[in-house]
Amino acid sequence: MNENKQLIQHVFAELGAGNSKPLTDVLADDVRWTIIGSTKWSRTFAGKAAVLEELLTPLRAQIEGRIQVRAHRFIAEGDLVVVEATGRSTTKHGAPYNNTYCWIYRLANGKVQELTEYLDTALVEAALGAPV
Repeated sequence: MNENKQLIQHVFAELGAGNSKPLTDVLADDVRWTIIGSTKWSRTFAGKAAVLEELLTPLRAQIEGRIQVRAHRFIAEGDLVVVEATGRSTTKHGAPYNNTYCWIYRLANGKVQELTEYLDTALVEAALGAPV
């Protein structure tokens, strides 16, 4: 089995158990995480520090508890791993935030170098608004 696929499956198993540390650990220092669309969240976050400070921290600040992510499919070829998943959570304002995701990971040497995130951008706008 593809080692990259196994690594990302492990990350999602841990996310499902409420442990986000394996996700942050697998990000390369110079990772590029791109969220598609034209929302206030949509852009490329360049570098692990930017991902943590400008994406994940503001997202966690708007979500009550943790986002419950359940991966349904993993497809791997070469250095790419594609994950289809659903998320279930509630914003701190009580709005449901139940999104559908497709993430494309490009890995090298056991680290995520690039990540492209496809999701319901209308739901992002309605439930999350702008990062704070």
